[in-house]
Amino acid sequence: MSSSGDAAGARYALTSDDDPDDFWGYVQDASGLFVPLDDDGRRRVELRGCDPRGALLTAADRIGTKRAQVGNADLDFLDERSGRRLGSYFVNWLTVEDRRPSIRYGSDRYDLTVSLWCNALPAQAEWPWRLIRTGTLDRVGLWHDLDRDGRHAWMSVALYRRSNRPKDDRPPGTVYELDGSHVTDEFSFYCALGEAVNGPGGYFGWNLSAIDDCLGGRWGARTPFILVWKDSAASVSALQRVAPDGHTEWFDVLMKIFEDCEVDIRFR
Repeated sequence: MSSSGDAAGARYALTSDDDPDDFWGYVQDASGLFVPLDDDGRRRVELRGCDPRGALLTAADRIGTKRAQVGNADLDFLDERSGRRLGSYFVNWLTVEDRRPSIRYGSDRYDLTVSLWCNALPAQAEWPWRLIRTGTLDRVGLWHDLDRDGRHAWMSVALYRRSNRPKDDRPPGTVYELDGSHVTDEFSFYCALGEAVNGPGGYFGWNLSAIDDCLGGRWGARTPFILVWKDSAASVSALQRVAPDGHTEWFDVLMKIFEDCEVDIRFR
């Protein structure tokens, strides 16, 4: 990604997935990212205040032709104050459909209408990203009032949030506390586990395989460690009744993963 001062105030940046040196420009704002997908999986997105460069600029000059299809890209979410990358999503088949001078952001910038595919951006991910951008994801439990889809979106943001992944694991033997008071299904468990290990908005797996991967290290905790599960009675009972993705023994599989990875569960 370019280090230009043009990043000031930008919320997004685009770079070719095929060529990391082919930077496509900064985007001041966008709409249409956090909406339900079309039947064919396509999103129509407005990129506002864009300074198209590279292949994106070429495509913007070829609207209505095959060359308006730019290709695959990395869509970076930026801290609009510092330009620091907060997270990144892979988008497919970005195509420029319209270009207009930007009234709000100046005549040297454009508002682009593009179509793209990105299955990793659920509609309810907008609120967690807003918390991250405004620095208000500052305490655990902000996900408590979300419904099942909202919790799934919360965990997707935790996964794709680049700065969320710790550089170092805490040492073996560390004690973590999991608050089970709002654990009613597998996604609320993933939310609670992520925050137990990595703090507000934390990630430590969003399915059983991902938990197993995280327990291998480089995700904030190194085994063996102790997990104190508070308010465990009701939450364990709820988890023993869920069967996500056909896992009729989901809770038993979870316990086996913890046992195999030397996690000492202490129910409270």
